[in-house]
Amino acid sequence: MAIDALPIHHNTTAPRPPPPPPTNVHQHHPFSLFTHFYWGKDAEILFSGWPGHNSAMYALALLFVFFSAVLVELFSNINVVRPGSKRVAAILFQMGIRAIRAGFAYLVMLSVISYNGGIFIAAVVGHAVGYVAFGSPVSIFRKGSANTGHSGALSVYENKSIGKKKKE
Repeated sequence: MAIDALPIHHNTTAPRPPPPPPTNVHQHHPFSLFTHFYWGKDAEILFSGWPGHNSAMYALALLFVFFSAVLVELFSNINVVRPGSKRVAAILFQMGIRAIRAGFAYLVMLSVISYNGGIFIAAVVGHAVGYVAFGSPVSIFRKGSANTGHSGALSVYENKSIGKKKKE
């Protein structure tokens, strides 16, 4: 029996399948697949061709990632629901704030997976600055502290009961 005509089913024959492509041939992908950090202004983050090869656009991309990371920390620590507001409205509003926070967090994450070292550093420094500004106990924007019993979240509305003595 010939190797080219092996029986398949019910005494039928079929041609052999084509051989696999050689493994020593480099297959070119239309986009770069970095698996390590690289340095330089020639990056592509979020959108095709942006920031490209322009140094000013790269600086703008660094600022965008930095401020996006700061906004993630702001939205992680903000409480704009007025005490005494309706429960359903408060939940829906906080849900919207949480969705905006998640959107900015995903933008930062997608920027970082460009594997550009400068973008990575901008994201990390942005999160650190945002935490110090809005989330840390020493933040000038936070109301209350660990000693007052207040949650410490960045609140638009001041809790009037903090610091007042109870009438006996």
